[in-house]
Amino acid sequence: MVSIGDEILIGQIVNTNAVFLAKELNRIGVEVAQISSISDQKDKIIDALDQARERADIIIMTGGLGPTKDDLTKHTLCAYFDDHLVKNEEVLEHIENIFKKYVTTPISDMNREQALLPSRADLLHNQFGTAPGMWFMDRGQVFISLPGVPFEMEALMKNAVLPKIQQQFVLPALYHKTLLTYGLGESAIAERIEKWENALPASIKLAYLPSFGRVRLRLSTKGPRLEALIKEVDMQIKKVIPLIDDIYYGSEADEPIENLVAKKMTELGLSLSCAESCTGGEIAARLTAIAGASVFFNGSAVTYATGSKIDLLAVKESTIEEHGVVSAAVAKEMAQGAQQKYRSDYALATTGNAGPSKGDDKKEIGTVFIALATPDDVYDFSFNMGNSRTRVINKSVNQAFEILYKALLKHKV
Repeated sequence: MVSIGDEILIGQIVNTNAVFLAKELNRIGVEVAQISSISDQKDKIIDALDQARERADIIIMTGGLGPTKDDLTKHTLCAYFDDHLVKNEEVLEHIENIFKKYVTTPISDMNREQALLPSRADLLHNQFGTAPGMWFMDRGQVFISLPGVPFEMEALMKNAVLPKIQQQFVLPALYHKTLLTYGLGESAIAERIEKWENALPASIKLAYLPSFGRVRLRLSTKGPRLEALIKEVDMQIKKVIPLIDDIYYGSEADEPIENLVAKKMTELGLSLSCAESCTGGEIAARLTAIAGASVFFNGSAVTYATGSKIDLLAVKESTIEEHGVVSAAVAKEMAQGAQQKYRSDYALATTGNAGPSKGDDKKEIGTVFIALATPDDVYDFSFNMGNSRTRVINKSVNQAFEILYKALLKHKV
């Protein structure tokens, strides 16, 4: 895969297109050999195509297909394949219709020039934009050029490219399954499962994917029959789960723990609220990103300042004076305050020092207290999450979800 555009190279945008493409290609059995990002320059594009020829049957390019002069992909492909541009009346009609229906500015010659396509290219119709996709066959290899606008590219992949690849190639089955663990580091897990890992068949690869208090264990394999792959991987999973039972949270591919919490709360018919200080609303943000979260999530208070903890959550001034704002006592009163304010069954609260300075409380950077109010009681947990602000926040969020999920697993209906 070749992503074209200076905006990627200077860090102006994140290359989410590559993530999408890799997942979709993998899903149908296409193994990605390399992902490259290059400048929108003719010589750079040609170099990338030459190199891609050496390692892949399918080369997919995204970007560089707009109406402006700095979008060179189409012209470079003509040079690369010794081709020329011809007007495609279907594309021209589509562009003119888009301007009539959705664009207030008049259509220009530059916009109309997007209907000029290399004569050797098969058209991939872009229903959402003016830049069509293109499909080339050359010496037994496929070259695909797609617009860089994510929603346009994604629709083209799903509706045109993936079906065409599946028709063109005999594809193997690829299968991945990811085990989610929380609360134990990568090296400690590796030590626990060493004998099991050493006994894995050569056809199954295990990858450790650590991130902010969690480690995902991904098993990958490929072969001619998907059913056989699933059976073999599931057999290996049954062997390893007893070794990690206390830290294992599920095996749905790459599903974050907040989704597991959402499913469990919905299943049990429970409600949740939050009171966040050091996590700054990140717990609530992850929950509300889940479709249907309003079924169980009642609300959240981001009480960053000391006064807001007192005013919004009824945290006692005497508690703050005696224990400090970063303390188990304050976390517990925050959780209870949120539980009462939002009338929820459960409530999570966080208070801590994420850095970079110690702040008024003078607690060490990385000190975090998490409290969970349940229908029966309120519990507190203390941690030192390290000295990186990003790490402290993300680990605190994941730890809060882990604490809640463990409680939900024990909840009695």
